[in-house]
Amino acid sequence: MAKLLLIRHAQTDYNLKKLYCGFSNPPLNDFGIAEANNLAKQLKDFNVAFVYSSTLLRAIQTAKILFPNHKIKKLADLREINFGIFEGLSYEQISKKYPKLYQDFINEPFNVSIPKAERFLQFKKRVINALDTIVSLNKNKTVAVVTHSGPIKIILCKAFGYKLEKFWEINPNNAAFYILDNP
Repeated sequence: MAKLLLIRHAQTDYNLKKLYCGFSNPPLNDFGIAEANNLAKQLKDFNVAFVYSSTLLRAIQTAKILFPNHKIKKLADLREINFGIFEGLSYEQISKKYPKLYQDFINEPFNVSIPKAERFLQFKKRVINALDTIVSLNKNKTVAVVTHSGPIKIILCKAFGYKLEKFWEINPNNAAFYILDNP
C-alpha cells in the first residue's frame, strides 16, 4: 500500500491574475516561492522515498524547494490539461471572446472540444495512468507528487469514488497538499 503526498504547485503570476495556465510554463512568483518554503517546513517530517513532478516549470520549482535532497522524477502525464485557445486568458476574457464555447465547456466539459486543446477524457486517462504507475512502483512507500489543480481533482475523484461531475467542486489552493493512503 503506497502513501501519496499529493501537492499543488505554489503561486505563479497566472494564478494571481486568474488566467488559464494549462501547458503554459510560467515560473513561481515571489509569493509562490515563499509559499513553497512554508510548505517545506510542514512536510519536513514525512519520510518521502521518491518525488514525482509534472514537467512544467511551476511544479518542478515547487518540488525542488519542498524536497531539495531528492532526485525529482518528471512525468509529462502529470501536467495540467492543455486548454488550447483558452491558455493565457482570464475567465472574463474567454467568456467575452468565446461566450458559447466557454459556457458549453463549463456545463459539459466532457463533451466539448476546445480548439487546439486536449480532450477532457484524454486528460483524465493520462493522469490516472500516471497515478497507477506511481502507486504500482512504490508499494509500502511514501511518495510525493507535485502537480496541478486539474490532475489533483482527477486523482481525488478517483480516490474518493466521486463521479467526474464533482471535478468542478474540488478547488485545491496553491501549495495545498493531500495525504492519500493507497489511492
